[in-house]
Amino acid sequence: MTIAVDDGHQWYTNGTKEYDAYFGTPTHDDHILFELMTVGVFQVGLSWQAAASKLPVYRRVFAGMDIAQVAGFDLEIDVERIARDDEMIRNVRKIRATIQNARAITQIQAEFGSFADYLWQFVNGTPLLLPVVTRDEIVNQSTIGSAVAKDLKRRGCKFVGPVVTHMFLKAAGILQDQILDE
Repeated sequence: MTIAVDDGHQWYTNGTKEYDAYFGTPTHDDHILFELMTVGVFQVGLSWQAAASKLPVYRRVFAGMDIAQVAGFDLEIDVERIARDDEMIRNVRKIRATIQNARAITQIQAEFGSFADYLWQFVNGTPLLLPVVTRDEIVNQSTIGSAVAKDLKRRGCKFVGPVVTHMFLKAAGILQDQILDE
């Protein structure tokens, strides 16, 4: 089981295994990108496993991760409702950021045709390889990640600093580590 276009109502899966199995697979699907971005937002201050394990919960509380529906959520009523969910990571700022990110993504979609088209333009449509000699040299941020983070923030996204954005781009297969000594 991996993250897929039609997974919006799969609320009882193993989110950690799904995310781990999907990580690094290039995608041009806005739904999948929104799921991956949301995991990144909730990962701030937590392990990726803790954030990814809640993927089925995010789907349930965020309308199947439907970008347009989440963009229409109320920043007070819906944030409070989601924060009361016993299974949810109850960080109100991250919940609010997810709604604001959905709103920003709808604007990006209107301008670029899709969120994917917007993101992939940063690498001219081809995954950008990040060469390192050994696995120990893999980094958690990059110049391109910082540039995308800056532009996402300018467009209204929240919780998308250089590290979160770099890891999100790696999760989406847009950036890929190339280990030369393997």
